[in-house]
Amino acid sequence: MSGGEARAATKRVEPPMLRAYRLWFEHTKKCVGCKGVPKAQDGCETGRELWGAYRLARIGRPS
Repeated sequence: MSGGEARAATKRVEPPMLRAYRLWFEHTKKCVGCKGVPKAQDGCETGRELWGAYRLARIGRPS
């Protein structure tokens, strides 16, 4: 097995903080209520929940 095959076989683990941010970011790109608002707290309910999960993950607390 070459080095490239070994890297392809390993599973990438996404840290919880980055996963939470990515989920929030992807949501804001699709959501009309969140698109273009100046603060995450001004978005829709789902957007605010995703942002809250990110904030908890950022300080190391489970959501």
